This record gives sequence, structure tokens and C-alpha cells, in this order.
Amino acid sequence: MIPLPLLPGFSRWGAHLEALLARPEALWIHGPAGSGVSTLAAELARRRGVSWTEADGPEEGAAWLAAHPGGVVAARGPAPGTFACLALRLPDLEEDPACIPELLAAMAGEEDLPAPWPPALAALPCPGNLRELRNRLLRWKLLGQLPGPEPGGPPRFEAEDLASNLHELERFLLHRALRRAYGNRVEAAVRLGVSRRQLYLLIRRHGDPVRGESGAGDLPHRMRKRQPAQNSSPEPGSR
Repeated sequence: MIPLPLLPGFSRWGAHLEALLARPEALWIHGPAGSGVSTLAAELARRRGVSWTEADGPEEGAAWLAAHPGGVVAARGPAPGTFACLALRLPDLEEDPACIPELLAAMAGEEDLPAPWPPALAALPCPGNLRELRNRLLRWKLLGQLPGPEPGGPPRFEAEDLASNLHELERFLLHRALRRAYGNRVEAAVRLGVSRRQLYLLIRRHGDPVRGESGAGDLPHRMRKRQPAQNSSPEPGSR
């Protein structure tokens, strides 16, 4: 388990930790996915001698706390305003990049990986937070893979029509997901929230920058349908 002083934002909330533990109110720990919310909630519950749970939404968390006074909830979002509890938000790594070197050193120590480590492992953005940081380390240890550079963006939408702009956005999101997944297409499909079949259709259209594959350039139906109309002009005297 990651020591609490290494979690993002500890320099801000760590000084108040004992005072927080001494309060009788329930605790609501929230933050971005992978930011250490569950780690902190479990440790605070252990020190308090109470139960803790992970909640997908505010209603679920509030219902659990109603049955467990003084308990600890680990959640993605903030607590509902109608429920009396103390809330602590953990920042992501982009908000507290100063914590990355010590986090990386601790994780590398667990994996018996001596320094120095490639600078790319600590590079931002790190969208999965602590999970992605550990994932980067393991991929480098086991497969020799390093995170690739993020695609330039967000895209500039030069066209006026929606279909063309959606086409550019689709390419940007696909290439970003493939890079963040180190070319793992199953993982990229999960990141994008599409099926594997949909992912392969997108790769056929836009290519795969990790594997160096070029796209076929075929346009989606919505663009093929609009092109003749957009490229044509009214005949003189037709009005």
C-alpha cells in the first residue's frame, strides 16, 4: 500500500489528519479515479476503528452512511449537500506533480527496480493517476515499453460542418487512447467505451500511430452523404 504521505495533496491535508480523525462526523473521501481515494479511506477507517465502503454515486454513499454513523466512504464525486459529513478531496497528479518522484521511487522499490528510471515514466499527463503510474512502471519492467507522446491537440476545427469536425475529433480520441494503452487494442477499446469491432473500424479509418499503420482514408457515411451537396453550387438562374 502507498504510504499516506506520498498521496497527492498530502502537503495540504496531511497536517490536519489527526484533527480529522478525532471528529465524530462521517468522512467522505473523493477524487479522480486512481488518485488513492480507496487507500486513504481504508487507512482512515482502520485508524478510527469503523467500517468503510466504495460508492459509485452520492445516493449510494449517503444510504450507506445512514446505516454506518461515523463510517468512511470512498467516492468519485463530492458528497450530497444534504448529508452531514466531512469531505476530503484528493487531487490528481496533474494538480500535484511534485509528489510524482517519491511515488515513482516507492513503486519502483516494491518492484525491485533500481534508479535511474526513464524520465518518460514520470511525464504528464498521467490520466490514470497512481494506477497509470504503476502500470507504466510494470510495462517498462516486463515489456520494455514507455508511454508515447500525447497527440497534438485538441484538434483545430477548421470546417464548418459538424460531420467533418466529428471526424477530426474521432481521430484525435482514437490516437490518444491507443498511445495511452501502449498499443493494447483491448485496453484502448475500454478507454473509448466502444466494442472491439468498432475499434477496428476506427483504426481502419484513422490508422494506429503506435504500430505505425496508416488509415485507409475511408470516410464515415455521414460525410460521404454530405460531400456532393457541399461541393456543388447552384446553377445560374436556378432560383
